[in-house]
Amino acid sequence: MKAKILLIFVSSLLIASCGGNKSKTQEPEPIPPIGFRASDYIHESTKVKSGETFPALMRRIGLSAEDAATMTSRLDTIFSPRKMKAGALVDMYFSGDSLQRKLEYAVYHNTKTRLTVFKCADSLYLWNYVRPTEKQTVYSDIVIESSLWNDTVNAGAPVDIVGELSDIYAWTVNFFGLQKGDRFQTVYTQTVCEGEVLYVDHVDFCRYTRDTRDEVIAIRMDIQGNSDKYFNQKGDNLRKAFLKAPLNFKRVSSKFSYARKHPVTGKVRPHTGVDYAAPMGTPVVALGDGQVISAGWTTTGGGNVVKIRHNSVYTTGYMHLKGFAKGIKKGAKVKQGQVIGYVGSTGTSTGPHLDFRVWQNGNPIDPLKMKSPAADPLPKQYKPQLDSLCAMYLQMIENGN
Repeated sequence: MKAKILLIFVSSLLIASCGGNKSKTQEPEPIPPIGFRASDYIHESTKVKSGETFPALMRRIGLSAEDAATMTSRLDTIFSPRKMKAGALVDMYFSGDSLQRKLEYAVYHNTKTRLTVFKCADSLYLWNYVRPTEKQTVYSDIVIESSLWNDTVNAGAPVDIVGELSDIYAWTVNFFGLQKGDRFQTVYTQTVCEGEVLYVDHVDFCRYTRDTRDEVIAIRMDIQGNSDKYFNQKGDNLRKAFLKAPLNFKRVSSKFSYARKHPVTGKVRPHTGVDYAAPMGTPVVALGDGQVISAGWTTTGGGNVVKIRHNSVYTTGYMHLKGFAKGIKKGAKVKQGQVIGYVGSTGTSTGPHLDFRVWQNGNPIDPLKMKSPAADPLPKQYKPQLDSLCAMYLQMIENGN
Protein backbone atom coordinates (compact mmCIF):
# COMPACT_ATOMS: atom_id res chain seq x y z
CA MET A 1 0.00 0.00 0.00
CA LYS A 2 2.86 2.35 0.89
CA ALA A 3 4.57 1.52 -2.44
CA LYS A 4 1.39 2.42 -4.33
CA ILE A 5 1.08 5.74 -2.53
CA LEU A 6 4.75 6.49 -3.20
CA LEU A 7 4.33 5.67 -6.90
CA ILE A 8 1.38 8.05 -7.20
CA PHE A 9 3.37 10.79 -5.40
CA VAL A 10 6.39 10.37 -7.70
CA SER A 11 4.16 10.37 -10.78
CA SER A 12 2.56 13.62 -9.64
CA LEU A 13 5.97 15.22 -9.20
CA LEU A 14 6.99 14.17 -12.70
CA ILE A 15 3.80 15.57 -14.24
CA ALA A 16 4.21 18.83 -12.31
CA SER A 17 7.85 19.02 -13.38
CA CYS A 18 7.03 18.48 -17.06
CA GLY A 19 4.24 21.06 -16.93
CA GLY A 20 6.57 23.62 -15.39
CA ASN A 21 9.07 23.28 -18.23
CA LYS A 22 6.56 24.13 -20.95
CA SER A 23 7.42 27.44 -22.67
CA LYS A 24 4.70 30.08 -22.72
CA THR A 25 3.15 30.54 -26.15
CA GLN A 26 3.54 34.07 -27.50
CA GLU A 27 0.32 36.03 -27.73
CA PRO A 28 -0.54 36.92 -31.35
CA GLU A 29 -0.27 40.55 -32.32
CA PRO A 30 -3.74 42.11 -32.08
CA ILE A 31 -5.56 43.03 -35.28
CA PRO A 32 -5.39 46.84 -35.72
CA PRO A 33 -8.61 48.85 -36.12
CA ILE A 34 -8.31 48.92 -39.91
CA GLY A 35 -9.13 45.19 -39.88
CA PHE A 36 -5.87 43.47 -40.88
CA ARG A 37 -2.14 43.52 -40.14
CA ALA A 38 -0.42 45.32 -43.01
CA SER A 39 2.96 43.89 -41.91
CA ASP A 40 1.74 40.38 -42.81
CA TYR A 41 1.57 41.23 -46.52
CA ILE A 42 3.56 42.61 -49.45
CA HIS A 43 2.54 46.24 -49.92
CA GLU A 44 2.27 48.16 -53.19
CA SER A 45 0.47 51.34 -54.20
CA THR A 46 -1.20 52.70 -57.31
CA LYS A 47 -3.45 55.60 -58.27
CA VAL A 48 -6.82 55.69 -59.98
CA LYS A 49 -6.41 56.47 -63.68
CA SER A 50 -8.39 59.14 -65.49
CA GLY A 51 -11.73 57.70 -66.62
CA GLU A 52 -11.12 54.38 -64.84
CA THR A 53 -14.22 52.57 -63.59
CA PHE A 54 -14.41 50.61 -60.35
CA PRO A 55 -14.54 47.15 -62.02
CA ALA A 56 -11.60 48.13 -64.24
CA LEU A 57 -9.60 49.22 -61.19
CA MET A 58 -10.34 45.97 -59.38
CA ARG A 59 -9.26 43.90 -62.38
CA ARG A 60 -6.10 45.98 -62.83
CA ILE A 61 -4.93 45.44 -59.27
CA GLY A 62 -5.51 41.68 -59.30
CA LEU A 63 -9.15 40.56 -59.08
CA SER A 64 -10.67 38.31 -61.72
CA ALA A 65 -13.48 39.73 -63.86
CA GLU A 66 -15.97 37.56 -61.95
CA ASP A 67 -14.71 38.70 -58.52
CA ALA A 68 -14.62 42.33 -59.67
CA ALA A 69 -18.27 42.06 -60.70
CA THR A 70 -19.16 40.45 -57.37
CA MET A 71 -17.36 43.17 -55.40
CA THR A 72 -19.15 45.83 -57.44
CA SER A 73 -22.52 44.27 -56.57
CA ARG A 74 -21.69 44.47 -52.86
CA LEU A 75 -20.72 48.14 -52.71
CA ASP A 76 -24.22 49.16 -51.53
CA THR A 77 -24.00 52.44 -49.58
CA ILE A 78 -20.49 51.75 -48.27
CA PHE A 79 -18.64 53.00 -51.34
CA SER A 80 -19.82 55.10 -54.30
CA PRO A 81 -17.85 54.33 -57.49
CA ARG A 82 -19.17 57.58 -59.00
CA LYS A 83 -17.15 59.49 -56.40
CA MET A 84 -13.87 57.85 -57.40
CA LYS A 85 -11.31 60.50 -58.31
CA ALA A 86 -8.47 60.24 -60.78
CA GLY A 87 -5.22 60.30 -58.85
CA ALA A 88 -6.72 58.87 -55.65
CA LEU A 89 -4.33 56.58 -53.79
CA VAL A 90 -5.02 52.82 -53.63
CA ASP A 91 -2.90 50.58 -51.39
CA MET A 92 -2.65 46.86 -52.24
CA TYR A 93 -1.65 44.04 -49.90
CA PHE A 94 -0.56 40.67 -51.35
CA SER A 95 0.13 37.27 -49.81
CA GLY A 96 2.71 34.88 -51.27
CA ASP A 97 5.93 36.06 -52.86
CA SER A 98 7.07 38.07 -55.86
CA LEU A 99 6.71 35.04 -58.16
CA GLN A 100 3.27 33.90 -57.04
CA ARG A 101 1.13 36.27 -55.10
CA LYS A 102 -2.53 36.81 -54.31
CA LEU A 103 -4.37 40.10 -53.66
CA GLU A 104 -5.73 39.98 -50.11
CA TYR A 105 -6.77 43.57 -49.41
CA ALA A 106 -7.13 46.86 -51.27
CA VAL A 107 -7.50 50.21 -49.49
CA TYR A 108 -8.98 53.21 -51.31
CA HIS A 109 -8.13 56.63 -49.82
CA ASN A 110 -11.30 58.76 -49.99
CA THR A 111 -9.52 61.45 -47.97
CA LYS A 112 -6.45 61.52 -45.75
CA THR A 113 -8.51 60.13 -42.89
CA ARG A 114 -11.42 58.19 -44.47
CA LEU A 115 -10.50 54.88 -46.10
CA THR A 116 -12.49 52.07 -47.73
CA VAL A 117 -11.07 48.57 -47.22
CA PHE A 118 -11.84 45.78 -49.72
CA LYS A 119 -11.37 42.13 -48.67
CA CYS A 120 -10.30 40.61 -51.99
CA ALA A 121 -9.63 36.95 -51.10
CA ASP A 122 -11.96 34.19 -49.93
CA SER A 123 -15.23 35.97 -49.08
CA LEU A 124 -15.47 39.34 -50.83
CA TYR A 125 -16.67 42.27 -48.75
CA LEU A 126 -15.76 45.83 -47.76
CA TRP A 127 -15.94 48.35 -44.92
CA ASN A 128 -15.02 51.94 -44.14
CA TYR A 129 -12.35 52.97 -41.67
CA VAL A 130 -11.67 56.42 -40.25
CA ARG A 131 -8.11 57.07 -39.10
CA PRO A 132 -8.00 58.67 -35.64
CA THR A 133 -6.91 62.30 -35.41
CA GLU A 134 -5.82 64.52 -32.58
CA LYS A 135 -5.40 68.26 -32.01
CA GLN A 136 -2.02 69.62 -31.02
CA THR A 137 -1.07 73.09 -29.79
CA VAL A 138 2.35 74.01 -31.16
CA TYR A 139 4.73 76.95 -30.75
CA SER A 140 6.98 78.11 -33.61
CA ASP A 141 9.48 80.97 -33.58
CA ILE A 142 9.77 82.32 -37.14
CA VAL A 143 12.61 84.81 -37.68
CA ILE A 144 12.89 86.46 -41.10
CA GLU A 145 16.17 85.76 -42.88
CA SER A 146 15.04 85.55 -46.53
CA SER A 147 11.24 85.28 -46.85
CA LEU A 148 8.28 84.39 -44.66
CA TRP A 149 7.68 81.20 -46.67
CA ASN A 150 11.27 79.94 -46.49
CA ASP A 151 11.74 80.90 -42.86
CA THR A 152 8.47 79.23 -41.87
CA VAL A 153 9.75 76.00 -43.42
CA ASN A 154 13.14 76.45 -41.71
CA ALA A 155 11.37 76.87 -38.37
CA GLY A 156 9.69 73.49 -38.88
CA ALA A 157 6.19 74.96 -39.12
CA PRO A 158 3.60 74.03 -41.78
CA VAL A 159 3.46 76.47 -44.70
CA ASP A 160 -0.29 76.87 -44.02
CA ILE A 161 0.86 79.28 -41.31
CA VAL A 162 1.95 81.79 -43.98
CA GLY A 163 -1.58 82.32 -45.26
CA GLU A 164 -2.96 82.48 -41.73
CA LEU A 165 -0.48 85.17 -40.65
CA SER A 166 -1.04 87.14 -43.86
CA ASP A 167 -4.78 87.25 -43.17
CA ILE A 168 -4.41 88.10 -39.47
CA TYR A 169 -1.94 90.95 -40.02
CA ALA A 170 -3.32 92.14 -43.38
CA TRP A 171 -4.09 95.60 -41.97
CA THR A 172 -1.12 96.03 -39.60
CA VAL A 173 1.98 94.44 -41.18
CA ASN A 174 3.41 95.22 -44.62
CA PHE A 175 4.31 91.74 -45.84
CA PHE A 176 6.02 93.19 -48.91
CA GLY A 177 8.34 95.14 -46.62
CA LEU A 178 9.43 92.47 -44.13
CA GLN A 179 12.99 93.00 -42.93
CA LYS A 180 15.68 90.64 -41.77
CA GLY A 181 15.20 90.01 -38.06
CA ASP A 182 11.42 90.50 -38.06
CA ARG A 183 9.93 87.86 -35.80
CA PHE A 184 6.61 85.98 -35.65
CA GLN A 185 6.30 84.04 -32.38
CA THR A 186 3.30 81.90 -33.15
CA VAL A 187 1.10 79.47 -31.22
CA TYR A 188 -1.22 77.45 -33.43
CA THR A 189 -3.49 74.40 -33.36
CA GLN A 190 -2.95 71.63 -35.89
CA THR A 191 -4.70 68.36 -36.69
CA VAL A 192 -2.45 65.29 -36.71
CA CYS A 193 -3.21 61.78 -37.95
CA GLU A 194 -0.85 58.93 -37.05
CA GLY A 195 2.08 61.33 -36.82
CA GLU A 196 1.25 63.24 -40.03
CA VAL A 197 0.19 66.88 -39.87
CA LEU A 198 -2.98 67.12 -41.94
CA TYR A 199 -3.64 70.84 -41.65
CA VAL A 200 -3.44 73.89 -39.44
CA ASP A 201 -6.78 74.59 -37.77
CA HIS A 202 -5.98 78.16 -36.78
CA VAL A 203 -3.43 80.47 -35.20
CA ASP A 204 -4.20 80.96 -31.50
CA PHE A 205 -1.68 83.70 -30.77
CA CYS A 206 1.12 85.59 -32.45
CA ARG A 207 3.56 88.29 -31.39
CA TYR A 208 5.13 90.16 -34.29
CA THR A 209 8.18 92.25 -33.41
CA ARG A 210 10.67 94.38 -35.31
CA ASP A 211 13.90 95.51 -33.62
CA THR A 212 12.30 94.60 -30.26
CA ARG A 213 10.52 97.98 -30.40
CA ASP A 214 7.48 97.61 -32.65
CA GLU A 215 5.15 94.90 -31.39
CA VAL A 216 1.77 93.73 -32.67
CA ILE A 217 0.04 91.00 -30.67
CA ALA A 218 -2.82 88.95 -32.12
CA ILE A 219 -5.03 86.87 -29.81
CA ARG A 220 -7.74 84.59 -31.18
CA MET A 221 -11.13 85.00 -29.49
CA ASP A 222 -13.77 82.61 -30.81
CA ILE A 223 -16.99 84.36 -29.77
CA GLN A 224 -20.28 82.90 -30.96
CA GLY A 225 -22.04 85.23 -33.39
CA ASN A 226 -18.94 87.38 -33.86
CA SER A 227 -17.09 86.90 -37.15
CA ASP A 228 -14.05 88.83 -35.91
CA LYS A 229 -11.43 86.54 -34.38
CA TYR A 230 -8.25 88.50 -33.65
CA PHE A 231 -7.67 91.33 -31.20
CA ASN A 232 -4.61 92.90 -29.62
CA GLN A 233 -3.94 92.84 -25.88
CA LYS A 234 -6.05 95.99 -25.41
CA GLY A 235 -9.06 94.47 -27.15
CA ASP A 236 -8.67 96.49 -30.34
CA ASN A 237 -9.76 94.69 -33.50
CA LEU A 238 -6.88 93.81 -35.84
CA ARG A 239 -9.29 93.94 -38.74
CA LYS A 240 -10.15 97.22 -40.39
CA ALA A 241 -13.69 97.95 -41.51
CA PHE A 242 -12.61 97.92 -45.17
CA LEU A 243 -10.17 96.06 -47.38
CA LYS A 244 -7.53 98.02 -49.24
CA ALA A 245 -9.04 97.01 -52.60
CA PRO A 246 -12.05 94.90 -53.69
CA LEU A 247 -10.07 92.65 -56.07
CA ASN A 248 -6.65 91.48 -57.18
CA PHE A 249 -5.84 94.01 -59.88
CA LYS A 250 -3.04 94.51 -62.39
CA ARG A 251 -2.96 98.30 -62.28
CA VAL A 252 -4.98 101.42 -61.57
CA SER A 253 -6.04 102.52 -65.05
CA SER A 254 -7.88 105.70 -64.03
CA LYS A 255 -7.87 107.67 -60.79
CA PHE A 256 -10.42 109.81 -58.97
CA SER A 257 -10.99 113.12 -60.76
CA TYR A 258 -13.59 115.85 -61.20
CA ALA A 259 -12.40 116.58 -64.75
CA ARG A 260 -11.55 113.44 -66.72
CA LYS A 261 -11.87 113.07 -70.45
CA HIS A 262 -14.04 109.99 -70.93
CA PRO A 263 -12.24 107.37 -73.10
CA VAL A 264 -15.45 106.50 -75.00
CA THR A 265 -17.47 109.72 -75.27
CA GLY A 266 -14.53 112.10 -75.24
CA LYS A 267 -16.41 114.45 -72.95
CA VAL A 268 -14.79 115.97 -69.87
CA ARG A 269 -16.77 115.11 -66.77
CA PRO A 270 -16.23 113.93 -63.19
CA HIS A 271 -14.97 110.40 -62.58
CA THR A 272 -15.54 110.01 -58.86
CA GLY A 273 -14.07 106.54 -58.58
CA VAL A 274 -11.05 104.39 -59.34
CA ASP A 275 -10.72 102.07 -62.33
CA TYR A 276 -8.89 98.82 -61.61
CA ALA A 277 -7.70 96.99 -64.74
CA ALA A 278 -8.07 93.22 -64.31
CA PRO A 279 -8.75 90.16 -66.49
CA MET A 280 -12.32 89.38 -67.47
CA GLY A 281 -14.02 87.28 -64.79
CA THR A 282 -11.72 88.28 -61.90
CA PRO A 283 -13.72 87.93 -58.64
CA VAL A 284 -14.83 91.19 -57.06
CA VAL A 285 -15.39 91.18 -53.29
CA ALA A 286 -17.24 93.35 -50.82
CA LEU A 287 -14.95 95.94 -49.28
CA GLY A 288 -16.57 95.41 -45.89
CA ASP A 289 -19.60 93.95 -44.12
CA GLY A 290 -22.88 95.44 -45.24
CA GLN A 291 -26.18 95.08 -47.07
CA VAL A 292 -26.80 95.17 -50.82
CA ILE A 293 -29.04 98.13 -51.63
CA SER A 294 -29.08 97.51 -55.40
CA ALA A 295 -27.84 94.91 -57.87
CA GLY A 296 -28.72 95.13 -61.54
CA TRP A 297 -28.37 96.89 -64.86
CA THR A 298 -28.09 100.67 -64.99
CA THR A 299 -28.88 102.85 -67.99
CA THR A 300 -26.31 105.53 -67.10
CA GLY A 301 -23.28 103.69 -68.52
CA GLY A 302 -22.28 101.63 -65.49
CA GLY A 303 -23.59 98.34 -66.87
CA ASN A 304 -24.08 95.73 -64.17
CA VAL A 305 -23.68 97.50 -60.82
CA VAL A 306 -23.76 96.46 -57.16
CA LYS A 307 -24.12 99.02 -54.36
CA ILE A 308 -23.53 98.12 -50.71
CA ARG A 309 -24.40 100.16 -47.63
CA HIS A 310 -21.87 99.35 -44.89
CA ASN A 311 -23.14 101.59 -42.11
CA SER A 312 -24.72 105.01 -41.64
CA VAL A 313 -21.61 106.66 -43.12
CA TYR A 314 -20.14 104.55 -45.95
CA THR A 315 -21.57 103.10 -49.18
CA THR A 316 -19.57 101.43 -51.97
CA GLY A 317 -20.31 100.78 -55.65
CA TYR A 318 -18.95 98.20 -58.09
CA MET A 319 -19.54 98.91 -61.80
CA HIS A 320 -19.19 97.29 -65.27
CA LEU A 321 -19.50 93.78 -63.79
CA LYS A 322 -19.73 90.79 -66.09
CA GLY A 323 -22.25 89.24 -63.71
CA PHE A 324 -23.26 88.83 -60.09
CA ALA A 325 -22.28 86.12 -57.61
CA LYS A 326 -24.95 83.70 -56.41
CA GLY A 327 -27.31 85.26 -53.88
CA ILE A 328 -26.31 88.86 -54.58
CA LYS A 329 -29.53 90.83 -54.81
CA LYS A 330 -31.19 93.78 -53.11
CA GLY A 331 -31.42 93.20 -49.36
CA ALA A 332 -28.73 90.50 -49.21
CA LYS A 333 -26.24 90.78 -46.34
CA VAL A 334 -22.57 90.37 -47.25
CA LYS A 335 -19.34 89.87 -45.35
CA GLN A 336 -16.01 91.56 -45.94
CA GLY A 337 -14.15 89.68 -48.67
CA GLN A 338 -17.26 87.86 -49.94
CA VAL A 339 -17.42 87.54 -53.74
CA ILE A 340 -20.24 89.74 -55.08
CA GLY A 341 -19.51 89.70 -58.81
CA TYR A 342 -16.92 89.41 -61.57
CA VAL A 343 -14.90 91.90 -63.60
CA GLY A 344 -16.51 92.69 -66.94
CA SER A 345 -16.90 95.43 -69.53
CA THR A 346 -20.63 96.07 -69.47
CA GLY A 347 -22.10 99.51 -70.06
CA THR A 348 -19.94 102.30 -71.45
CA SER A 349 -16.52 100.68 -71.29
CA THR A 350 -13.41 100.19 -73.42
CA GLY A 351 -12.31 96.90 -71.82
CA PRO A 352 -12.52 94.71 -68.73
CA HIS A 353 -12.09 96.70 -65.52
CA LEU A 354 -13.82 97.54 -62.25
CA ASP A 355 -15.02 101.10 -61.67
CA PHE A 356 -15.04 101.25 -57.87
CA ARG A 357 -16.69 104.06 -55.90
CA VAL A 358 -17.03 105.09 -52.26
CA TRP A 359 -19.49 107.54 -50.73
CA GLN A 360 -19.05 109.04 -47.27
CA ASN A 361 -22.24 110.58 -45.88
CA GLY A 362 -23.55 110.60 -49.43
CA ASN A 363 -20.55 112.40 -50.93
CA PRO A 364 -18.03 110.69 -53.26
CA ILE A 365 -14.50 110.30 -51.87
CA ASP A 366 -11.25 109.00 -53.38
CA PRO A 367 -10.97 105.26 -52.54
CA LEU A 368 -7.17 105.44 -52.76
CA LYS A 369 -7.01 108.14 -50.07
CA MET A 370 -9.68 106.73 -47.79
CA LYS A 371 -8.51 105.85 -44.28
CA SER A 372 -10.35 102.75 -43.18
CA PRO A 373 -11.97 103.01 -39.75
CA ALA A 374 -11.26 100.26 -37.25
CA ALA A 375 -13.72 97.41 -36.95
CA ASP A 376 -15.63 96.99 -33.70
CA PRO A 377 -13.46 96.27 -30.62
CA LEU A 378 -13.85 93.23 -28.39
CA PRO A 379 -17.02 93.46 -26.24
CA LYS A 380 -16.03 94.56 -22.73
CA GLN A 381 -17.42 91.44 -21.03
CA TYR A 382 -14.75 89.33 -22.78
CA LYS A 383 -11.78 91.46 -21.69
CA PRO A 384 -10.94 89.28 -18.62
CA GLN A 385 -10.84 86.21 -20.86
CA LEU A 386 -8.58 88.07 -23.31
CA ASP A 387 -6.21 89.08 -20.49
CA SER A 388 -6.01 85.48 -19.25
CA LEU A 389 -5.29 84.08 -22.72
CA CYS A 390 -2.67 86.73 -23.43
CA ALA A 391 -0.83 86.00 -20.17
CA MET A 392 -0.93 82.25 -20.84
CA TYR A 393 0.42 82.53 -24.39
CA LEU A 394 3.13 85.03 -23.44
CA GLN A 395 4.31 82.61 -20.74
CA MET A 396 4.28 79.80 -23.31
CA ILE A 397 6.50 81.65 -25.77
CA GLU A 398 8.81 82.84 -23.00
CA ASN A 399 9.30 79.20 -22.01
CA GLY A 400 9.80 78.29 -25.66
CA ASN A 401 7.07 75.65 -25.72
